[in-house]
Amino acid sequence: MRMREISVAVLAVVTLQLAQAATPAPKLLKSTADHSKFAALAGPFDSGPAVTKACLSCHTEASKQIHQTQHWTWEYKNPQTGQVLGKKHIVNNFCTSVKSNEGGCNSCHIGYGWKDVQQPFNAEEDVDCLACHDGSGKYKKPSGFAGNPVTKDTEFPPGSGKIIRGINLAEIAQKVGKTQRTTCGACHFYGGGGDGVKHGDLDSSLDAPDKALDVHMDVDGNNFSCATCHKTDGHQVPGSRYAPTAKDKEPADLRGKVDHSNPATCQSCHGQTPHPVARLNEHTAKIACQTCHIPAFARGGQPTKMWWDWSTAGKMDKDGKPFSIRNDDGYDTYASIKGNFIWKENVIPEYVWFNGTVKYTLTGDKIERSDKPVPINHFEGSAIDGKSMIWPIKMFRGKQPYDPDNKSLIINHLAGNDDTAYWKNFNWDKAAKVGMTNANQLFSGKVEFIETESMWPITHMVAPKDKALGCADCHVTNGRLEKIDGVYMPGRSRDHLAGLDKVGWAAMALVLLGVIGHGLIRVVTGKRNK
Repeated sequence: MRMREISVAVLAVVTLQLAQAATPAPKLLKSTADHSKFAALAGPFDSGPAVTKACLSCHTEASKQIHQTQHWTWEYKNPQTGQVLGKKHIVNNFCTSVKSNEGGCNSCHIGYGWKDVQQPFNAEEDVDCLACHDGSGKYKKPSGFAGNPVTKDTEFPPGSGKIIRGINLAEIAQKVGKTQRTTCGACHFYGGGGDGVKHGDLDSSLDAPDKALDVHMDVDGNNFSCATCHKTDGHQVPGSRYAPTAKDKEPADLRGKVDHSNPATCQSCHGQTPHPVARLNEHTAKIACQTCHIPAFARGGQPTKMWWDWSTAGKMDKDGKPFSIRNDDGYDTYASIKGNFIWKENVIPEYVWFNGTVKYTLTGDKIERSDKPVPINHFEGSAIDGKSMIWPIKMFRGKQPYDPDNKSLIINHLAGNDDTAYWKNFNWDKAAKVGMTNANQLFSGKVEFIETESMWPITHMVAPKDKALGCADCHVTNGRLEKIDGVYMPGRSRDHLAGLDKVGWAAMALVLLGVIGHGLIRVVTGKRNK
């Protein structure tokens, strides 16, 4: 009887152990904090600043850090060119400028209530924590509200009958976490007015890409977030397009050593000799990694805009109303308020020498008409400056309004509510006398159109190594680097070898003269010896 009781007890213990083994361990959060348990985030919240105030009760220094970043100031002074850059200063050939369009453009600013560039805007509560840290996927800031979220159903524009649904800020605040591709992409994927419009290598296909699209962000592989490469320190995000690193000479990062000056470069992980073949490593002295490893951009099924012609805007349909035309894939090729567009997928980049210096056209800059497009920005560089690499770029082209008398690009007023303090206090009489536009720059009242082009570095959508460029992509006549000057490239057309050919022929002529001269001397001296 005793043995039977022992057997039953042993069986019970074994059964319990098996049951415990079969029960999966509870899934733990990656974060050390469950924000749904914080009383400060229980809400309700009637505004974005109210949420930020709750965040600051724990993250006491966050807003102070944010206020020092380019994401907040939209401003950067380039020490090489002396230009003050940023969205408040430069013009572009998409929507032309943030100036006069703040109510719409600021829906992507990491702040609340920035209606115009002249208003004071440095309160800690004005920082938008949710824009970068939303984990719910429900956070939105509609255009026209100066960067404020809508918390209750609102008719907008007023009288239109269109309703913007309010969002529950408490529900969203309780699900915050680390930045993700989707949070960064909410702005960077949709720059220029829509998905994939601006960059070409950044669009919504990178929300959940496969390996063929991007080996680093592959959701079933490395699954990098944007911050994996753009590693922040005190909310400072490295890798700005205003001051990019064109040639990184530093070795790969090592733990315990001083951090890499720009952790967003390829070399910060892969070092200076990433290939097993020495001949390929020799290419890294002059060719950016992206040149070979991003064979095309806009590869994820989302096209990018390559041409925007403002000169055709303003046409109306037979009823006198604005209209749009879409292609077979549903993308607009004409809109009355914007003009004509050209979209493209799987675009082969153009290539330029780039040394890291970018010169921009700023608002109000004097521009002389010529038979060449106006460079909205220009990547500086050459084959002989010792600092340049051959880089892939998206060259965006178009036509935009131009003031022929003041010789400057005209800034369009496209978005935002005109009934703001800025416009109420604007001195229209004074502006009319001196010819100022509503973007606070000189305007003669005359409008012409001028061709422009802008350069965008291609650095995302890195393909698998077996899809990288091969020798024959460049070392052939009319290959990818056909327009790159200043370097000898075996197999390329002879058009680039004019100077080298002259030197070569001169050397051959000198050699021939030397041989002939030497022969004559031998003949003469031979006769004397006889």
